[in-house]
Amino acid sequence: MARLAHSDRAIVPEAKIVEYLLSARHPGGRAKARFLAGLGFNVENSHSLRDAIVAHAMANEITASHRTQFGIKFEIDGPLLAPDGHAPFVRVIWFTEAGEDVPRLVTLVSRRIKSQ
Repeated sequence: MARLAHSDRAIVPEAKIVEYLLSARHPGGRAKARFLAGLGFNVENSHSLRDAIVAHAMANEITASHRTQFGIKFEIDGPLLAPDGHAPFVRVIWFTEAGEDVPRLVTLVSRRIKSQ
């Protein structure tokens, strides 16, 4: 497959990073926050998570895409470069609204690499 179009202009809202992915208090984000904190990401260096997520989109090919009446959801699997030097395999989900061309971050989830 191809890489995510316009990933250099991707929209990654600070609130999505700080209040969701790095928030130990968010009901849907607290497990993600623990996972990311273990890699050295935190609210104080939230820009490094944003940069790593965008770099992930630029470096890895789209794994799957799903078109809806509202736009296209893209899934990208690959390593995420972390501040602690590790590069765990993650899936980052992006969405490009119908009539738009810039992707917006939806979420990030850790993935296990399946044994062959």
